[in-house]
Amino acid sequence: MTQPNTARAATILVGSAVALAVGSGVHANAASTEFPQVPTMAHGGLCGTSIRTWADTSPEWPGRAILNVRALPVVGVGPGEYPLAPLCEVRTTVAWRNVATGATGRYDNTVVTGIYGSIQYALFQDTGPGLVEVTVSTDAPSVPARGSFVVPS
Repeated sequence: MTQPNTARAATILVGSAVALAVGSGVHANAASTEFPQVPTMAHGGLCGTSIRTWADTSPEWPGRAILNVRALPVVGVGPGEYPLAPLCEVRTTVAWRNVATGATGRYDNTVVTGIYGSIQYALFQDTGPGLVEVTVSTDAPSVPARGSFVVPS
């Protein structure tokens, strides 16, 4: 009776390996480009954080990119019952311009962050193919960042 169980386990193992190999090849040409972090103050107390931003591109989304925004853990003091664990927010803008076509756009979002950081915010942008330059800024005192990435056609 151990033979059928061994054969079943081997079949499951081989099937899983094939699924993993096929699944991993789907995104083989996908790329992520991270931009410099934006150190910033945040609203909701005396709060500071850094904003991480990056672009994901893939031949599967020609002329499009996903812009991602995420805040690192907040440092500071806030109001309420737990002043040393503030929950703060900052309006973040990722403004982009396609150098090849002149197309422009922006991704604005209010990023809410706490002692563990924020969730990841992401949105598809129709940038068009080519080199795209970005400027990342916030609505609070900050050090804006610039970066660029290439969108496949």
